[in-house]
Amino acid sequence: MASRDLSVDFLGVHFQNPFCLSSSPVGNCYEMCAKAYETGWGGVVYKTLHTDDFKVDEVSPRFDELTKECTPFVGFKNMEQIAEHPLESDLAAIRRLKAEYPDGVLIASIMGQDEGEWEELARTVEAAGADMVEMNLSCPQMTSHAMGSDVGVNPDLCRRYAAAVKRGTSLPVLAKMTPNITDMCVVAKASLEGGADGIAAINTVKSVANVDLDLHVGLPVINGKSAISGFSGKAVKPIALRFLQQMRSDPELADLPVSGIGGIETWRDACEFILMGATTLQVTTSVMQYGYRVVEDMKDGLVRYMGSQGVDSLADLVGLATANILPAEDLDRDYRVYPEVDQDACVGCGRCYISCYDGAHQAIVWDEADRRVSVDEERCVGCHLCRLVCPVHAIHFGRVAMKGGRDGDPADVVCRPKGVPYDLT
Repeated sequence: MASRDLSVDFLGVHFQNPFCLSSSPVGNCYEMCAKAYETGWGGVVYKTLHTDDFKVDEVSPRFDELTKECTPFVGFKNMEQIAEHPLESDLAAIRRLKAEYPDGVLIASIMGQDEGEWEELARTVEAAGADMVEMNLSCPQMTSHAMGSDVGVNPDLCRRYAAAVKRGTSLPVLAKMTPNITDMCVVAKASLEGGADGIAAINTVKSVANVDLDLHVGLPVINGKSAISGFSGKAVKPIALRFLQQMRSDPELADLPVSGIGGIETWRDACEFILMGATTLQVTTSVMQYGYRVVEDMKDGLVRYMGSQGVDSLADLVGLATANILPAEDLDRDYRVYPEVDQDACVGCGRCYISCYDGAHQAIVWDEADRRVSVDEERCVGCHLCRLVCPVHAIHFGRVAMKGGRDGDPADVVCRPKGVPYDLT
């Protein structure tokens, strides 16, 4: 395993590993970023800097969580804005971090209110020693409509502000995209046309995570009221992967350099983003739950996954999954996989029967006498709802049938049953 190389080169900058703090509460000052470097993070995106003309005034409380049954932190709602410190204080922190941790990549996130501010901020952070600039075009809870996600849905502003940043710096520039848009390709292309070198995606999703049923107010409650703000965590990972896929599938963006963000909590999540086209990875919510040390687990798992895939360089994995996601009309609709019940593992709870009868095609046969189930292939369409709801994973991919009698790959070649791990020893 020691020969596996986690280092990556991204936009001409060398990272010791792809894991970075994203621009957020977890990288808000010198002390936090220094601890992250010492824990083993490859880079830090320092919390978004702004000119002193914009005053940050936070609300309290400002966090909420989305849970499911007994599982906490499926998603996380955050009302926090950009850095609250004076600009010179943050610039001093950047200078100190680069002096003390020269091998740790420091990406300066910036946000201006007009072209002049974007240009000056870019010039200023380069002078402070930043290795890269990230344009925050996407924060969903800014109190100014001249900043944040309202900018990120406007191709003209993305283009103009990217051009302004490139006038101010010779450093590589990332444009951080908002998911609060139908087609990210349009604004990504506009940012690249303006001079951005790559894309960071995604920022948080506008949301109301929960509503207090007694107070009739969204959470968190701030003096009796609330507001729409950004949603992050595991629940947004499918949204992030969707946008990465759509961008990398666009012929004009096929080789797009991407820093992936959104729900990365484990090494598996990290691998999924890499396979979908991300070269570096940015993390916030997982750090807020478990601390900076989560990077140790993610790096170890990523090294082991590389071993299971027989690759020595992360670059060999970037984007491998992109070509295997097709337009829905191009999928093979002759292919059908029937579920198979492991009777020894089945506990006879009837969960699959209820779900199939009430939510699918009434294809699960329930034997009341011995509390066992079987599959009626005459009615089964192979949707696999039964497999997903089984609490003991007693239902697996089974027999493959191809319409028209043509041959097809068996299920164990093209499907991976839930709960079957990779051999990462």
